[in-house]
Amino acid sequence: MTTVSNNQTANSVLASLARSEPVQKAEEDMQGRFLKLLTTQLQNQDPMNPMENAEMTSQLAQMSTVDGIERLNKMVQSFFDSQASAEGLNAAALLGRGVLVEGSRLALTEAGAVGGFEIDTPADSVTLSVRDSSGLVVKQMVFNDVDAGSHNFVWDGTAEDGSRAADGIYSLSLSARLGEEAVGGRTLQFGPVTSIVRGASGTDLQVGDLGVFKVDDIKQIL
Repeated sequence: MTTVSNNQTANSVLASLARSEPVQKAEEDMQGRFLKLLTTQLQNQDPMNPMENAEMTSQLAQMSTVDGIERLNKMVQSFFDSQASAEGLNAAALLGRGVLVEGSRLALTEAGAVGGFEIDTPADSVTLSVRDSSGLVVKQMVFNDVDAGSHNFVWDGTAEDGSRAADGIYSLSLSARLGEEAVGGRTLQFGPVTSIVRGASGTDLQVGDLGVFKVDDIKQIL
């Protein structure tokens, strides 16, 4: 019969078990092995030098700590799983909806073009410049007394000279000012949510042909 001496503590034996087996399996039966180890120690202890109460209490406390950590890990994992599930449900509700995400693309059709912009602080004026593929300004739109945050607009396709601009893809740039100071901001592009992608890092959205975006990247839902 193999005797586990008092000098060979539970910590050293458990550490050896953890090194010799896969981590996941060691975690699953850690408590059972701890109890088996303690029972073996009690059965094989030297009658002339029995395990002291303090040592037994210490090992029981270690077992309780291991069990507590396992329970905490399960609770945390359960929380993350529920968060991921809720995020997936919220994302699914966006399928087919039009959204604004950061970008400079502006698609003009016979029905017009939808775009947006976001500014960091209030601004006296915000100027949006619509450029064609060669970089020429086709249209400028000015918005006055604009609050901080995201805003959307519709361009009917009318160019600066009053003619109708050709349908197609244009680019958008922004300039905003508060008095003499420039205001930080960015342009937003419009697209429909066409699919939901569950990845290792969370839930992603496929926004038309604009690409894949996080739920947090959505600035407005239209």
